[in-house]
Amino acid sequence: MRNLWSEKDASRLSWLDQLVYQSRLIGAEPSLVLWGGGNTSLKTTERDFRGIECRVLRVKGSGTDMKSIQRQGFPGVLLEHVLALFEREDMSDAAMVEYLNHCLVETNAPRPSIETLLHAFIPQTSIVHSHADAILSMTNTTRPTALLSDAFGSSVAVVQYRRPGFLLSKEVALSALNNPQARGVVLLNHGLVTWGDTPRAAYESHIELVSQAEDFIEQSGKGKRIFAQIPYIKGVELDSLQRHRAAASIAPAIRGLVSKRQGALLRFEDGDDVLEFVNSSEAEGLTALGAATPDHLLNTKQKPLLIDVKDPRELDVVKEKLRNGIAEYADSYEKWFALHTDGQHPMLDPFPRVILLRGVGMWTTGRDARAAGITADIYRHTIGILSGSQALDRYASLSAQEAYDSEYWPLELYKQSLAPPEKELSRRVVLVTGAASGIGRAIALRFAQEGAHVVVTDVQLSGAKKVAQEIAEQHGEGRVLCCKLDVSNEKAVKAAFEATRLAFGGLDILVSNAGIARTSPLDKLSLSDWQASLAVNATGHFLVAKEAVGILKEQGLGGSLVFIATKNVPAPGQDIGAYSASKAAEAQLARVLAIENGPYRIRSNMINPDAIFKDSKLWSPRIREERAQAHGIAVEQVEDFYRQRTLLKTSVTAEDVAEAALYLAGDRALKTTGAMLPVDGGVREAFPR
Repeated sequence: MRNLWSEKDASRLSWLDQLVYQSRLIGAEPSLVLWGGGNTSLKTTERDFRGIECRVLRVKGSGTDMKSIQRQGFPGVLLEHVLALFEREDMSDAAMVEYLNHCLVETNAPRPSIETLLHAFIPQTSIVHSHADAILSMTNTTRPTALLSDAFGSSVAVVQYRRPGFLLSKEVALSALNNPQARGVVLLNHGLVTWGDTPRAAYESHIELVSQAEDFIEQSGKGKRIFAQIPYIKGVELDSLQRHRAAASIAPAIRGLVSKRQGALLRFEDGDDVLEFVNSSEAEGLTALGAATPDHLLNTKQKPLLIDVKDPRELDVVKEKLRNGIAEYADSYEKWFALHTDGQHPMLDPFPRVILLRGVGMWTTGRDARAAGITADIYRHTIGILSGSQALDRYASLSAQEAYDSEYWPLELYKQSLAPPEKELSRRVVLVTGAASGIGRAIALRFAQEGAHVVVTDVQLSGAKKVAQEIAEQHGEGRVLCCKLDVSNEKAVKAAFEATRLAFGGLDILVSNAGIARTSPLDKLSLSDWQASLAVNATGHFLVAKEAVGILKEQGLGGSLVFIATKNVPAPGQDIGAYSASKAAEAQLARVLAIENGPYRIRSNMINPDAIFKDSKLWSPRIREERAQAHGIAVEQVEDFYRQRTLLKTSVTAEDVAEAALYLAGDRALKTTGAMLPVDGGVREAFPR
């Protein structure tokens, strides 16, 4: 492992900024810390609110991500008050948290790490604690103490596994104090702690010990084939394209099965490291043993689900095995919970967070794409740890009771309870057609604001990319997918929905919005304009609805189809016959979809907007001129003409339509299907009848 400390950069920094610098170096190295994991600290002298100098421990805030941490991510606690606890025999987690709240230097600071006492009790100035993969490969074996002795001699002390809290903090400190020659302490099934008189010294000691562990594992594994491939996999091996197609086909079935208690999104991975493990003869035994640390377990659960198939191309067989496997996993989890529970907490979601399929790859689940991605990242680290442990000895994990105590740790459950309430469309995936501008853009942005994962599609890819970028900048890269889509092209439609299944695992909402307008008296309308209108405004809605319904049925979770129709459905206009007729076909399609799919809890509703001018590609200069001519007004009067003809004398915007779409798509309209909702400012002749 490379030492990335730059004295040139660090020397210009204040003492506290050196702590930030040190922490970011640690956090930026994936093999050292998990998402939100690890912690660092620094003992300083500061003035309290009275202006009196006192010793302060600046320690990482609970759950803060070290690779991006700022100064404010290190709450300060009064060191004298914390050190007074060292004489105690024991202390509950709740009492410890409450005590630390009274020790805060800034009353509005984030909650300090649960391992604050560990940092305080070790006397050195700077402390670094990580969950380094190489260290865990050594501790998660059947003979960790002997291996650590072989690798480090007396340069590290060893502490047996104990859940974070008062007793672990005291044991680590005593190990450091009783072994003055030690440069660090290894916590079995947990990680490494190092120290120094400066942030640089603590960091460099950490890097050196981890590098030593990496070298030890590399030497031990020379000439060994850690994950031997199962022979029958070779005969049915899929290439990358075949794996992705299989994964896209399978994903909605998985998503439906793991979302029975609460919605989940999926992430699919088939990198070389994943496939080597999934296709190995060792995978079955190793996946049954459990997670590497409590921090891993909180994201991946104790065990993944491994599905063994002889031929991953037989998708019906694969899906049946998945149904049975997930049901058996949930049943096993419920029995495990019943055996180990203390009766203080309700059972959490019993479904797997990691699903491994021979020959195809790995799915991970989460409340959103970010959470599913974190789980995937952590399980890839688990695979590396498994490989290291097998190179040294044999992998071992926490006991079943220790695993329960970690997953149902009251402090972790309490931290989860502090999460903000979920938004209206959280955990849901929506695909919007014609989303590069106008109504489609407004809907995509509004749905993303309400927590949805949005698939932005449009025939104009550059415009779709701009909308996707807006969403990514506001809500994160993982929340949006962009696809070029001509809705009248069946192949393109299938490709867009396949990309959606692969990216997120499935779909919950379709907003079918793409449309075109061709104006002309019918006796002068060209056949090509008539056919183009039907292709986009009727067939396009059919093609995307067909794909969406297929996914929604396979998931078995219900769903919502929202069709952006037009005021011209109930009230057609002069010289716009092709548009009116093709949109009427869309409306009938929406009604039939409501009739056919009600038993599957799939709702189908439509919105009738009128005269949306702002940011609309529909109202081109040519269309404005033709509508002005049809109504006998000047072109510059068109917008005011449409405003004045409404009962409310108001302009209608794309954002108004987006609010109506949000209502119909979400749970507020769970009992509404087959409906037509006008958003036109009140056009009397267009009242639905």
